[in-house]
Amino acid sequence: MWIYEKKLEYPVRVSGPNPRLAKAIITQYGGPDGELAASLRYLTQRYSMPLSQAKAVLTDIGTEELAHMEIVATLVYNLIRDASIQEIRAAGMDNYYADHDKALYFVNASGAPWTAAYIQSKGDPITDLHEDMAAEQKARSTYEYLIQLSDDPLVTETLAFLREREVVHYQRFGEMLQLVYEWQGSRHIF
Repeated sequence: MWIYEKKLEYPVRVSGPNPRLAKAIITQYGGPDGELAASLRYLTQRYSMPLSQAKAVLTDIGTEELAHMEIVATLVYNLIRDASIQEIRAAGMDNYYADHDKALYFVNASGAPWTAAYIQSKGDPITDLHEDMAAEQKARSTYEYLIQLSDDPLVTETLAFLREREVVHYQRFGEMLQLVYEWQGSRHIF
């Protein structure tokens, strides 16, 4: 179904270990407005879309969100992999470390594990597309907050790229919403 190119959609570079920043960024890996939730939401909702264009957009964006999850995972891992135990403790990541070492795990910034309650698939195309647009705005906001927290210009560049993709996704979902409204207002002959 997909062709996987074994490179990140956007290059990930960090200036050095920074577990404090990793602890915040991990919310976009396994938090309520993160990339895992987005990808699963869109790849599930596509089945009940009445238009092939809307199904295609949900598939495309859902797949891209998986690529973004990979970018976020790489950011987090690169920020903690060379961190000392003292740096991990100072960042408040000692509980995370006790459970996962420096491995990636789907949690939010507070350490709560990912849950399916973060996503919704209602089956009504208008409801679902509004949900998707709201999800993209929440993700954009989160990336903006992470940019404000970042003290690493290399990380900030990556976060800015991800934020801009949320804006594009929001626009694409808005286009699909308009098409679905038009489809609902037209006469259907089957």
